[in-house]
Amino acid sequence: MDHPTNHCSTDSGAISLVSPITPAEERVLSALGNGASNRRIAADLVISPRTVESHMSSLLAKTGCRNRTQLLLWAMTRA
Repeated sequence: MDHPTNHCSTDSGAISLVSPITPAEERVLSALGNGASNRRIAADLVISPRTVESHMSSLLAKTGCRNRTQLLLWAMTRA
């Protein structure tokens, strides 16, 4: 039985990103680290909630994370 991991990783323990994280994605990731919802992130960054969703989807795809929690844990381990 597979056990969920606390973060996204490869066998070597490092993430090989498909493409670099953009500055806008970094801002969304930072706001996620503060525990903000998509709606709150959008208000704080003065962007639409749909744009936040798009950045989140892109971040999940680039990191291989499956959800916001994994993404947050991944972000904490790379800091």
